[in-house]
Amino acid sequence: MKVDIEGFRNINKPMYLLEERLLRKNLSLIKHVADTAGVEIILAFKAYALWKTFPIFREYIKATTASSLAEARLAFDKFGSPAHTYSPAYTSYEIDEIAACSSHLTFNSMSQYERFAERVRTVNSDISIGLRINPEYSEISTDLYNPCAPGTRFGITSDVMPEKLPSDVRGFHCHCHCESGADVFQRTLRHIEEKFSKWFGQLQWINFGGGHLMTRADYDVSLLIDILRDFRRRYPHLKVILEPGSAFAWQTGPLVSQVVDIVEDHGIRTAILNVSFTCHMPDCLEMPYMPAVRGAEVVNEADIARSVDAGTHVYRLGGNSCLSGDFMSSWRFDKELHVGDNVIFEDMLHYTTVKTCTFNGISHPSIGFVHQDDNELEILREYGIEDYFSRMD
Repeated sequence: MKVDIEGFRNINKPMYLLEERLLRKNLSLIKHVADTAGVEIILAFKAYALWKTFPIFREYIKATTASSLAEARLAFDKFGSPAHTYSPAYTSYEIDEIAACSSHLTFNSMSQYERFAERVRTVNSDISIGLRINPEYSEISTDLYNPCAPGTRFGITSDVMPEKLPSDVRGFHCHCHCESGADVFQRTLRHIEEKFSKWFGQLQWINFGGGHLMTRADYDVSLLIDILRDFRRRYPHLKVILEPGSAFAWQTGPLVSQVVDIVEDHGIRTAILNVSFTCHMPDCLEMPYMPAVRGAEVVNEADIARSVDAGTHVYRLGGNSCLSGDFMSSWRFDKELHVGDNVIFEDMLHYTTVKTCTFNGISHPSIGFVHQDDNELEILREYGIEDYFSRMD
């Protein structure tokens, strides 16, 4: 079936839609940055893990990053190369299999290193061991997403790092960004170097983590390349790795939903949809942020009371779970909504698709892939009752 990518009018059930054309555009830019700057850029599974699209990714990148046994297996089994793995804390019953599936393995603390490093090397003699560092600087304003906030469980600070690193430690890993610009990386890098550069001579690689949103329209790609080139000029012996997640799938497709009812209470109209913020767009409630909706504009809460008069087409959008807070408010549409109309949430492939759940048994949207040559729709995954049952089996 060919799809109308403007309004998806021939889609009448909930579906995440990944557009190949947009995905390849992002991948091409990321490869350009990696090749021009002389660094390696790898995919973070925590943001994107649609493994049926990995053959496309393999045309542009060679590796991925994992934070669990399942993700390490995904890298090894489905992407076809061992993972760069980091976990806040490895467990004794999973560490052997993780090590077997990893090319790089980063420890979050010296105690984890002391407990597992020898065991990891025994399982995989070729593995490259790293330590997670905490430069105690991040410009992320939302504490929920700030890995360097006071009291963080992530990484080793410079004041407790041993002067002489263990002989088998090959790299440092840090993560300080969230959908950040190159200017933020430039400022953050000063703090990283100020606190940790005295150890760089003992290393072979450094991983600057994710959050480098280089595919965003206003991102200064040239500045990023300059920063990376300058760093490599100063430390030519260090291999530089970046592991963005969102950048790969940024603006590559929407979640298409449908209106199933419209209700009104105290002058507030709610369009109830056949998707759920809680189940299918959890970051909207967690961060929180108001997702862009095609053909609609966000209405400020303070303006709602005077905006819901007849003819203004203002609605809350409500999920179809039984959770009272499963709604967001409010949007003004360019026309009246009716049962059966599509409501299209933009940019819902990164993070969203890996964070969905089956709370309340709400039907999970399918995952579709729109081929670039002819807009032909391929269904990558459909979900049914058995998926809900098997999770509890």
